[in-house]
Amino acid sequence: MDSGGTQEEAAPAASSFYRAPGSADVALQRAREEGRDTDAELIDRIASQPIGVWLNGGDGAVAEAAAVSEAATAAGEIALFVVYNIPGRDCGLYSAGGAAEDEYLGWVSQVAQSLADGGTTWVILEPDGLASLGDCDGQGDRVSFLAGAAAILDEAGAEVFLDVGHSGWRAADDTASRIQQVGTEHLAGFATNTSNYNATADEQAWADQVAAAVGLPYVTDTSRNGNGSNGEWCNPRGRALGENPGLTGATEGLIARVWAKVPGESDGTCNGGPAAGQWWEDVALELARNAS
Repeated sequence: MDSGGTQEEAAPAASSFYRAPGSADVALQRAREEGRDTDAELIDRIASQPIGVWLNGGDGAVAEAAAVSEAATAAGEIALFVVYNIPGRDCGLYSAGGAAEDEYLGWVSQVAQSLADGGTTWVILEPDGLASLGDCDGQGDRVSFLAGAAAILDEAGAEVFLDVGHSGWRAADDTASRIQQVGTEHLAGFATNTSNYNATADEQAWADQVAAAVGLPYVTDTSRNGNGSNGEWCNPRGRALGENPGLTGATEGLIARVWAKVPGESDGTCNGGPAAGQWWEDVALELARNAS
């Protein structure tokens, strides 16, 4: 019954991703200052898109999460983060590192506490963490780490999308079983193709099977999948930017295309690339040039 008083209306749900400045913005400014207009136009195809902010550990990541979350909340947009600090990260390969086992969940708690009240936050949780479960030493109780991190972030109000690898890695039934080990109580969905190159149609065909088994929607990284995969995962050449990020309007299946990986940042010191996460302009230009 209407009591006659006024009620504050809930803010409308955010429907677009927040664009946080990043390495592409720096490269764009440099190209403009150097008068490289053609290069600047290509780089702007990357810089103009909202891309996930990677939180790789340490106090700096916590401060960055707070700043981006506050700005996204003020803009009424979705802050997209990629939490990437699991113990035994990348099994000692190009992105090796991660928190100590006794520090990981404490660090995740700091990230969670930094998120702005009332904002919409999406978190892609630990790329490759679930798909590489048991593949190397030093992982600790990874299932508990993932479950604990999901609970902490969910209870802080974030929408948590557990990264599950991609269609070329694990079978759908194996992937669903791994998700169920972690549990779905604190998950808004799962994430596929992070930092990979598989065509969206291939990801959907596989991820729809996973989604049906676990009862969750999913998001797919389309940042570099415009030409699909050539079978290489580390700095393959001849690739292209994929479809721009955004919500699909669906409530099940593929609910959003995201740019989780920053196009133009290296996968690691392979195929002539610099260290993982460093800007590689030749590849950035190639990705944009090859995009349809």
